[in-house]
Amino acid sequence: MSKPLILQTDFGLADGAVSAMYGVAYSVDENLRIFDLTHDIQPYNVWDASYRLIQTVNYWKEGSVFVSVVDPGVGSARRSIAVKIKGGQYVITPDNGTLTHLKKIIGIEEAREIDETVHRLPNSGESYTFHGRDIYAYTSAKLASGLITFEEIGPKVDVISIVELPTVDPVFDQDIIHGVIDVLDIRFGSLWTNIPRELFKQLRVSFGERVEICIEHEHRIVYKNVLVYAKSFADVSTGETLLYTNSLDQMAVAINQGSFAKAYNIGTGIHWKISIRRAPKVIYE
Repeated sequence: MSKPLILQTDFGLADGAVSAMYGVAYSVDENLRIFDLTHDIQPYNVWDASYRLIQTVNYWKEGSVFVSVVDPGVGSARRSIAVKIKGGQYVITPDNGTLTHLKKIIGIEEAREIDETVHRLPNSGESYTFHGRDIYAYTSAKLASGLITFEEIGPKVDVISIVELPTVDPVFDQDIIHGVIDVLDIRFGSLWTNIPRELFKQLRVSFGERVEICIEHEHRIVYKNVLVYAKSFADVSTGETLLYTNSLDQMAVAINQGSFAKAYNIGTGIHWKISIRRAPKVIYE
């Protein structure tokens, strides 16, 4: 029986690019089960592609095959690779940083460089701009259908050599936790940080207590305020800010039924820094 095939791109659905990938995959095996992770990655945003994989991959069964095509370097010398992560799932993607979070958080068990002389859609050899269709969809469909094994994809490569984007580790320093805003909960505008709940627990803050949040960008403070640490959105009023634990067990900042990112023009990445500490006590004379 074939394994699930899951697609992620920055192509959007306004034209036929994603449909073409489906068509190639079904031409390999019409019984494949194909699913969409997302096709709404911001164009060329490899960081978001990496994060959406770590958000999703571990919840699919062993043997599931993911394709991620966010590929600003298409047609260049960058490698096309397939990896097996430690949970047993596979990911096929350009080697451009898309695997950063999987490599760092879950771990990659083995990597192969795709032999493009073998694993390429027939009669597509003169095309250099749509590897998502001609190489990744085609190769992943063969893997998911069982027509080829992982080892047959191509030569083994050193996992250490896989390209990683710059990251920053969260730290606890003198009762303040410092981290970065990794990504947005796009539809709702919440800020997802790289600060794990286990590190946050060192502040000894209970639900209902208040914390001070400070967000900086390029050494400029763009937000600083006190808000409640809540178990869920229902614990605060509509329009109220809160700190909560998101679905990846990381700390996140939000406005109940509003977009924190839009309200305060907050972005993501290692240059968007966030610190959390217990709210200082205010003494009134």
